[in-house]
This record gives sequence, C-alpha cells and structure tokens, in this order.
Amino acid sequence: MRRLLVALSTAVFVFIVVGRTENASHGKELFERRCSGCHSLDRDKEGPRLGGVYGRVSGSVQSFTYSAAVKSARIKWDADSLDKWLTDPAKLVPESNMAFHVDSAAERSEIIAYLREVR
Repeated sequence: MRRLLVALSTAVFVFIVVGRTENASHGKELFERRCSGCHSLDRDKEGPRLGGVYGRVSGSVQSFTYSAAVKSARIKWDADSLDKWLTDPAKLVPESNMAFHVDSAAERSEIIAYLREVR
C-alpha cells in the first residue's frame, strides 16, 4: 500500500509540474501573439512591462503612467485577479485604459502560467 501511495504521489507531482510547464510554454506563444502589441516583459510600451507582474500591485511600475482607476485599485496580481482582468478589465477596474480581453479560459490560464514564471 505504501509503494502505491508513493507511486501515485510521484505521478501526481510529475503531472502537475509537467502540466504547468506545458501551459507556460504555450502561454509564452499566446503572450507573444495576443499581448506583445501593447506589452513587453522588460520595457513599457502602450501598456506597462509585464515581467514580474505576478505578485505585483496594480499601478506600481514607476515608469508607467496608469489611469487613476488602475493606480487606486491596488490589486495584487495573482492567478485569480489576472484571470478577472483578462476576462473583462472594465468590470474589474471601471475606467481602466485596457479594452483588450481574452475570451478563452484555457488561453487565460496559459498566459497567466507564463506570467507567473517570468519574474
């Protein structure tokens, strides 16, 4: 029984780690295709740089000029808040300047997995 539990635990761990890596890899492709017109990882463009966005507070990149709404929202960007933001930015933060959204929950998840990795 113990061997079975160890084997199952190992299989679950491998599935989670490999699954996350695959999502992040595809998330990079999605980010480059869907987000890079306005965002970069290491420099501000029309939108703020997104390298290190996971865990950061909204409106906190000093070199970027945010809308007052985003700056005052003080949202900590994590999987849940990023999912809400990418689903409907105006619903999460009315009067934000971002109109783009990602309809597919799977694509949002993969983009978020990628952003989690690029610190």
